[in-house]
Amino acid sequence: MCGRFVVTESTEELIELFDIDHAAAELPGPSYNVRPTEQIPIILDSVKTGPVVRRLESARWSLVPSFATELKSQYPTFNARAEEVTTKPTFAPSVKQKRALVPAAGYYEWHTEGATKTPYYVQTAGGEPIVFAALYSWWRDRSLADDDPRRWVLSATILTRPAVGALQDLHPRTPVTLPPECWDAWLDPHHEADQDEVDEMVSAATDVAEQLVFHRVAPLQGDGPELILPVQE
Repeated sequence: MCGRFVVTESTEELIELFDIDHAAAELPGPSYNVRPTEQIPIILDSVKTGPVVRRLESARWSLVPSFATELKSQYPTFNARAEEVTTKPTFAPSVKQKRALVPAAGYYEWHTEGATKTPYYVQTAGGEPIVFAALYSWWRDRSLADDDPRRWVLSATILTRPAVGALQDLHPRTPVTLPPECWDAWLDPHHEADQDEVDEMVSAATDVAEQLVFHRVAPLQGDGPELILPVQE
């Protein structure tokens, strides 16, 4: 959890919603079935010598730590448990100053009973975008030349937390769904965050999570708006 999600906003809509200063030239388009290791849009704040720049970038959805020797990991890194994120070497360096937001229209979750897994679509009651707390990392592919534009890979992971409210009946965990008033603080590259900061964001995200609604959908196949249509229970 979360293993699939939906992005319906266009680049122009994301630029307006997040007050983006710079958007990458190549960004993934809308999708109703985003999978781990695929490219996803992320928002981050960067600073070098001048003012902070809010960026809309394309990132690989499965974080690759800078110390990794290869792109593919032996264990899943598309999610990170918020309550232990600062104790995991893969994620801990990113908590300090490489925090991001991942926009979504909603996400899928599978409810398990015995050997049966039933997919559900989770969204806000009014259809507003959901914003996940995330972490990012830059990985250098040392098999490529210094002048190869593919040598740097941007990747990201979505933070998860124990489920609250009605979501507890669906799955024990849910993404950390940040409200707008937390976006700037979470992205702030001047602030070195720690576990207390993460815990504060999880607490602030509770109200959003408690108001999410969900309905059963058909097994996910392909990619299109029909995937989020409700089916009869």
